[in-house]
Amino acid sequence: MSKNLTKRSEDYSKWYNELVVKADLAENSAVRGCMVIKPYGYAIWEKMQAELDRKFKETGHQNAYFPLFVPKSLFEAEEKNAEGFAKECAVVTHYRLKTDPNDASKLIVDPNAKLEEELIVRPTSEAIIWNTYKGWIQSYRDLPLLINQWANVVRWEMRTRLFLRTAEFLWQEGHTAHATKQEAIAETEQMNTIYADFVEQFMAIPVVKGRKTESERFAGADDTYCIEALMQDGKALQAGTSHFLGQNFAKAFDVKFTSKEGKLDHVWATSWGVSTRLMGALIMTHSDDNGLVLPPNLAPIQVVIVPIYKGEEQLNQISEVANQLVVDLRSKGISVKFDDRDTYRPGAKFAQYELQGVPLRIAIGPKDLEKGTVELARRDTLTKQFVSKDEVVVTVESLLTEIQESLYKKATQYRDEHITKVNSFEEFKEVLDNKGGFISAHWDGTIETEQKIKELTKATIRCIPFDAKEENGNCVYSGKSSKIRVLFAKAY
Repeated sequence: MSKNLTKRSEDYSKWYNELVVKADLAENSAVRGCMVIKPYGYAIWEKMQAELDRKFKETGHQNAYFPLFVPKSLFEAEEKNAEGFAKECAVVTHYRLKTDPNDASKLIVDPNAKLEEELIVRPTSEAIIWNTYKGWIQSYRDLPLLINQWANVVRWEMRTRLFLRTAEFLWQEGHTAHATKQEAIAETEQMNTIYADFVEQFMAIPVVKGRKTESERFAGADDTYCIEALMQDGKALQAGTSHFLGQNFAKAFDVKFTSKEGKLDHVWATSWGVSTRLMGALIMTHSDDNGLVLPPNLAPIQVVIVPIYKGEEQLNQISEVANQLVVDLRSKGISVKFDDRDTYRPGAKFAQYELQGVPLRIAIGPKDLEKGTVELARRDTLTKQFVSKDEVVVTVESLLTEIQESLYKKATQYRDEHITKVNSFEEFKEVLDNKGGFISAHWDGTIETEQKIKELTKATIRCIPFDAKEENGNCVYSGKSSKIRVLFAKAY
């Protein structure tokens, strides 16, 4: 497995693309804009999925599954949602192919097999789900309805990049129904907090929690909450969103319930989701010029053991020690691999696991057997130490915790150093061009100013932070009075 990665400082985009492929995470497929997620990349996604699924179920949510296809009439029912996704929709118009009469080796669409109603390949599932909920909800006894689904969606993106933006991607989408506005808002806030806790504690990525501006909201939502992360190149990445949908979808699909008092009313709704885009966030937050750097909580392999030997006799002696270590480490819930392949030299194995971001590597050779030690190498700092064989398990447990905390601390320090307050548009542009990161600036609250700044600089308002304090000032662009600072950045 050859490393030879482009350096981040030379071409960050090229470094990212090379790393995704060379670390065996994913590759481009024969379908334009779509990717194949390889076993190692999918193993990381599975760990994300398992932890999030646990958190969802702890808060009372259940998993279900809804169709991939949405009848066009249902998709059109909520106008803002339909309009917001219209340009990205793939549409099924026919249900059969037939042999080309002019060339029997080719297939063509059978014109007689046109669908009575065209089907949208879901870009998001609100329409099909709320049409279904109409039959599930009649009374307050049916509420709250807390449903999540793990699925794929299709958004016909023109410019794609592995994990960050693909025509088809994997995600989870929660869709909940509530009796009151207050309950729905509380759900929206709760899921935003769950996402933030997961990304910070499990992925070791610090985030800013906040609210989207009106123009950046989810199509069909009354309000959108988000978590925003900062990548090493100074660009922001939206890591998760949670939407308060008001009664918009309930009214579009006529989903009503009878309250305790016997009153008939539309339910209140939320939706929320994260996707395989989190894989991109993981790669770009922690990795370096040598390859992936994975937080132990997410690493498919937390510890790899590599034997260094000459001849079968030495391998047998080392294997005895290594196999016992495997048993001892696994008994502590640590995922460990003993790589005794004889088709690769130790140096090649070291390079592979460094590229793939395995947090800890144990090397055992003949001299280690004599001394009763092993060599322990950390992927995050690339430092090595010799540890007594009897202390390996305790040391590994301690180091895995330390690596997880260290990665979060390092990423937080970078993020905090790249939040810059500015008070003029000249200062805004200077920071954006030369430093990057989040720019904390006053904004007059108008869509016109927001769009003008985007046109001139390609920077967007990433969020209005929840912890932003009221502060008198003047809009960085228009000069009009402002009460609060928002965070701008260029973003993925």
